[in-house]
Amino acid sequence: MKIISEIQKEMESYLDPEQKVILSKVLLKTFKNFEIVEKTTKFENNSIKQNEKIISTFLSSKRVEGCSQRTLIYYETTIKKMINEIEKRIDYITTEDLRDYLGKYRIKNKTNKTTIDNIRRIFSSFFSWLEDEDYILKNPVRRIHKIKQGRVIREVLSDESLEILRDNCEELRDLAMVELLISTGIRVGELVNLNIDDVNFNERECIVFGKGESEREVYFDARTKIHLLKYLESRNDDNPSLFVSFKKPHTKLGISGVERRIRDLGNKSKIKRVHPHKFRRTLATNAIDKGMPIEQVQKLLGHIQIDTTMQYAMVNQNNVKIVHRKYIG
Repeated sequence: MKIISEIQKEMESYLDPEQKVILSKVLLKTFKNFEIVEKTTKFENNSIKQNEKIISTFLSSKRVEGCSQRTLIYYETTIKKMINEIEKRIDYITTEDLRDYLGKYRIKNKTNKTTIDNIRRIFSSFFSWLEDEDYILKNPVRRIHKIKQGRVIREVLSDESLEILRDNCEELRDLAMVELLISTGIRVGELVNLNIDDVNFNERECIVFGKGESEREVYFDARTKIHLLKYLESRNDDNPSLFVSFKKPHTKLGISGVERRIRDLGNKSKIKRVHPHKFRRTLATNAIDKGMPIEQVQKLLGHIQIDTTMQYAMVNQNNVKIVHRKYIG
C-alpha cells in the first residue's frame, strides 16, 4: 500500500532493521480491514454544496448573536469570495492558503492594511466558529497575526467647512440631517433608523439603536432642534421615519441615499472626502479638544472599548503645544 510505503520512508532514519520489520507487520495488520481513500482538494459540486451549507449555518449563528443584516451580507460576500478563489472544501483550507489569498487580494485590489485586517478578522471569526462547532480540528487563522498599521491622522471638518456645508444645503431635509450628524455624531445606520417618536424635542435628545442592537441616548443642540422642526413641518406624509425620500411614496431614507446626498453636498461645497462618518470623527475630536473626558465621549459615541474612541479622536496639535508650554516650559 502506498500509505504504508510512505510511513516506512518517513520512519526509516529513526529505526533499526528489526524495528522496520516490526513496523511493517503492525501497519499491514492495522490497515488490513480499512479502505483508505486519498484526500483530495478538488472543488467538486458536492464540496460547493457543503461549503454553502456551512456558511449558511455560520450566518444563522451570527444573526442570533445580533449582527445586523448589513454585517451578515459583508461576512457572506467576504467568505464566499475567498472560498471561490481558493477552490477547496472549507475543512481543507490551510494557513498558507489564507496568507496567499490575503497577499494576492491586497495587490490585486490595491487595498490598505486596515481593509486586509478587517478581512482577516472575518476569517478568524468564521474559522474559530468552525473549530468550536467541530467542523475543523484547528483554526488556520490562529497563526495569521493582526496586521500592524501605522497611525494615520484622519481628517476632520473645520468650523469653516461645516458652515460652508450648511450654506450649500438647499433642502430643509438635508440641512436638518447635516445638523443632526454634526451635533450628535451618530452613525449613518443609526440616523436612517430614527423615527420621529424617538426624538424628544423638549429635552433635545433622541434614542438610537447602535451596533448589536444596543440602545443609547444622544443629544443635539438648539440649532439642530430648530432645523428638525422646520423640516418636519414641511412634510405632508404619514411615514413615521425621521428622514424620508423627496418623491412619493416618501419611503424611509436608506444608508446609500444619505451617503450619496452628503457626498454630493461635499462636491458642491468643494470640500474633499465628505461622508457621514467624518461628522462623527469631527464630533469626537472637538469634544476631546474642548476638555470632555474620554469616557464621556466613549458613551456618547456608543463604543464598548475606549480604544475605539481613541482611534476616532485626534487632539488638536496647537493645544498640545500650548499645554506643553504651560506645564513643561
